[in-house]
Amino acid sequence: MVGYDPGSKGAALAPEDAALSGSAAGMVTRALISPLDVIKIRFQLQIERVSSRNPEGKYWGLFQASRCILAEEGLPAFWKGHVPAQLLSVCFGAVQFASFEFLTEMTHKSTAYDSQTAGVHFVCGGLAACSATVACQPLDTLRTRFAAQGEPKVYGSLRHAVSTMYRTEGALGFYRGLGPTLVAVFPYAGLQFFFYKVLKNLMGPPPKDSNVGGNLRSLVCGSCAGVISKTMTYPFDLIKKRLQVGGFEEARVHFGQVRKYGGFVDCVSQIAREEGLRGFLKGLSPSLVKAAVSTGFTFF
Repeated sequence: MVGYDPGSKGAALAPEDAALSGSAAGMVTRALISPLDVIKIRFQLQIERVSSRNPEGKYWGLFQASRCILAEEGLPAFWKGHVPAQLLSVCFGAVQFASFEFLTEMTHKSTAYDSQTAGVHFVCGGLAACSATVACQPLDTLRTRFAAQGEPKVYGSLRHAVSTMYRTEGALGFYRGLGPTLVAVFPYAGLQFFFYKVLKNLMGPPPKDSNVGGNLRSLVCGSCAGVISKTMTYPFDLIKKRLQVGGFEEARVHFGQVRKYGGFVDCVSQIAREEGLRGFLKGLSPSLVKAAVSTGFTFF
């Protein structure tokens, strides 16, 4: 069971246990979905239309992008930025699930609300994700830049990236895109926990004599919750990625057109003007596959 359950027959899960479980889930899931994440980021940062019918940019389809990256950069390119990505997953999973466990328990003990209702899970899940985002945003920015760079590399190692960014952009450079990230992550994570709870309730209790049924329910409900929540909040994720590579334009030149954005509003207006409404959905297909796999396996 995710979240504090006063009706549980066993001992309540301590926040440190939830942190350990969240870290382990994040670590395993990250290794599985890294290729999809790299492709998604490449799509999100491409100014030209991502379309197989009228290809304009470097990437125009999921399989075409996979072949292109493999041919030009080799198999390891699908795990570019994997070290900061793993640190991000471990840190984010620990903070998110520990915070969620703490918040649901506090809600049950300090308010009149039931900690196992979908509404409480939405609010607590959103707040837990915001806490994790603030703690882990520098790692997310580093991960994005590693995944975005081609060959030759601008950053040769994690230490080189940190020192270069700090020297050229200052400490605030690591928090690029934090605003839209927080705006997006609250409903995204909240809806994940909300739909996970709703779907598990709809499926009913698992068989009493087997834990396998409960695990499979977690996998299915988590995957569905991830797809639904990602679809509803996807444009914010794209805007975040565009802002995170600000000041990193030199590494993007050989991928196609490059844009500079003055902030959240300027980014939204430029995308709407130059790329249309479809511009906000670039990379949605690999993102939905990633969301289904990552969210499903995280809850599993």
